[in-house]
Amino acid sequence: MAKPLVAVVGRPNVGKSTFFNKVVGKRIAIVEDTPGVTRDRIYGDANWLDYNFSLIDTGGIEPERDDIISTQMRRQAELAIDTADVIVFLVDGREGITAADAEVAEMLRRSHKPVVLGVNKVDHIKYADAIYDFYELGIGAPIAISAEQGLGIGDLLDEVVSFFDKNPEDAQQEVTNIAVVGKPNVGKSSLVNALLGEERTIVSNIAGTTRDAVDTPFTYQGKDYVLVDTAGIRRKRAIEDESIERYSVIRSLGAIRRADVVLIVIDAAEGLSEQDVRIAGYVHEEGKASVLIINKWDLIEKDTHTMNEFKKKLSADLAFMDYVPMLFISAISGQRVNKVMEQADFAYAQNCMRISTGTLNDIISEAVMMTEPPSDKGRRLKIYYATQVSIKPPTFVLFVNDPEIMHFSYKRYLENYLRKSFGLTATPIRLLLRQRTKEQRLD
Repeated sequence: MAKPLVAVVGRPNVGKSTFFNKVVGKRIAIVEDTPGVTRDRIYGDANWLDYNFSLIDTGGIEPERDDIISTQMRRQAELAIDTADVIVFLVDGREGITAADAEVAEMLRRSHKPVVLGVNKVDHIKYADAIYDFYELGIGAPIAISAEQGLGIGDLLDEVVSFFDKNPEDAQQEVTNIAVVGKPNVGKSSLVNALLGEERTIVSNIAGTTRDAVDTPFTYQGKDYVLVDTAGIRRKRAIEDESIERYSVIRSLGAIRRADVVLIVIDAAEGLSEQDVRIAGYVHEEGKASVLIINKWDLIEKDTHTMNEFKKKLSADLAFMDYVPMLFISAISGQRVNKVMEQADFAYAQNCMRISTGTLNDIISEAVMMTEPPSDKGRRLKIYYATQVSIKPPTFVLFVNDPEIMHFSYKRYLENYLRKSFGLTATPIRLLLRQRTKEQRLD
């Protein structure tokens, strides 16, 4: 049974993101005292009274505004309402009913979905009587809460789960998290929308439109995934301290850390920039399975050699991760978008590969026979034993006589030999050196 979806809606700055963060128990949504900070739908897992459900934070609904961002934010909220099983309608208990609240209430009545009305910011007795005014919205009995202080949230969630199936069961399956990263305006949100086949994230030609890391659960060919559209990662010197954008970048880096696969998106028309290399380096250092997505390929004038030449240049500029698969696409036209998930699955499978100890040592012995280890001052490096200690990425420990003798070029040779022998062409690998102790001696 799929987990129920609960959407949190309301006009801007009523505390939706604060409520969302409090319920999911993490600071996922950006919270700032600025209307319109949350623009996209943001998903989080929550639990109450043994019921597991997904909570959706939405951008503020402003019916009276018709600029492109407000219109798309409203569209995102409408999509959340359409897909939700239960809706939490938040209003501001200090401000009272506004014209925008009344319009949102009318939208919710037309949805014919169960609605729970939460009157937020009621953290003092002087605001308590004001909640009764909200009966006027015609949504049902208002529940006083303070999302910031955690007051009344339990009462509200009691009402939410009352609409769920009375026999809750955890339908949790193995889920692959895929983060989409890159500079601002390279087409990350367009790619997410193309993969999902819906208007999932706001797309505009304004750099920095996506501010949060936006989690979207979806199923592809019977497998469960979470797709994370992240804010564009800018250079540090372009980010003001304590700004919303600074939080967005931090959130993007956090999305990389918790991802299983990272899609690194670059703009084909601009080519690989210094910032693209920096982002790729961060993904590599985190040991993540990754795919390099060269977007906007439809804008490039081509001949029969264009793609190969582009690949050679990218491999040279990204020599530290020359293993990464490359895919040339157009998110707008759909060119090769159908190959993205195939490549992501392949990279993830390699990132999780385990190699038996016996087979690993056979290959290491073979590599040593092919090319003799380095020596220093008459002492030659001896590799006694190897074992795999972890995955994500595949990590191997080599027990040697003296780690100081290992030259970086020979270590790179061993890495490449392992890649060639086991087909590890789409994942970073780690080789760790340990000096052999008497207990580890096998000869």
